[in-house]
Parts: sequence; C-alpha cells; structure tokens
Amino acid sequence: MVWFGRHSAHEHAFFLALVDRLGDRPYDIIDVTGLRMPIIRPGGEPALSPPQKAVSLIAEEDLIKLFGTERAITSQERDDATRRWRKLKFENAPFRIVTDTGLVSAPAEVFDGLLMERVTKDWRKVARVIAETMGHNMEPYIQVGDLMLLTRIVALVEQGKLMAHGDPWSMRRCEVRLPD
Repeated sequence: MVWFGRHSAHEHAFFLALVDRLGDRPYDIIDVTGLRMPIIRPGGEPALSPPQKAVSLIAEEDLIKLFGTERAITSQERDDATRRWRKLKFENAPFRIVTDTGLVSAPAEVFDGLLMERVTKDWRKVARVIAETMGHNMEPYIQVGDLMLLTRIVALVEQGKLMAHGDPWSMRRCEVRLPD
C-alpha cells in the first residue's frame, strides 16, 4: 500500500518514483490530497478538518481511520505517473515543485526570492529565515524542507548576496543579513 499527498512535493515525487519502480506489480494507494477528517471543536461541536495536503501532516490516530479506504491503482494512473516521473528524471532539475498541473522541475534558485524577502539589514538567525520561508511557502502546497533551504542560504552567502555571522551551515547559530 502506498500513502501520499499530491500537495507535498516530496510525497508526490516519492509516489511518482515508486510507481515507475514498481512497474506493473499490483498495489493499493491512499491519496490523502484534499481529504477532510472529522474533528471535534472545543466545546464538543463536530466539524471537518481543512483539506489534507500530506500524509506526513496527519495525526497517527487519523491515519488509522484510513485503513480500508485504499484502492487499486489504475493502469491509467500508473502510466501517467511513470511518464511524468521519467520526464522529471530526464530534465534532471535540482528541485521539483507542486503546481496546479502537478509536479514540475524547477531551477536551484526557485526559492531564493522567498528567502531574500525574509532577510533584512539586521542580523537574523538562519533558522528564523528558513522557518518564515517555509511557513509562507506552505499554501497551497508544501514545496521544500529546511535542509534544502539551508543549502540555498549557504549558496546566497557564497555568492555575496547575503552576509553571514558564523558558519551558515549551522542554522541555529548563524545569523545572516543583507550586505550594506
């Protein structure tokens, strides 16, 4: 059984790669994209959660409720996923991001503008810049993790676009700012 969310770049990439690797073998999938889980609001009022984006964001007790909802992958889904993954592999881009049309290739600099918007002339912890970038960049899709953004911060420091006070690979200790 393969669990994934199409609104998470890493889960979507995992799904496409696995489909390509599994070939024609039969298996079931649980796609959590857009799924709304029953919740109880404070005061006991029942409601539905916001639409889900990723398996990795669903609580364990809610994941358990999804057993029995799996379904066999269709041959059309398998063919589409395999074709898309092979195209992405051929493009060999440093990033893959989610768009309205699915997972697409992106250049190394795709998140640089978002990172730079969160840096000022004052020193800021690298971890803060990354956290704010991730928070800003989670709607409507989950695009990238902290380590990849850290890699881009280091690249921006090496290019002279940011100044670093400390080792930029140490996101909790290092501070960055815009050059004078």
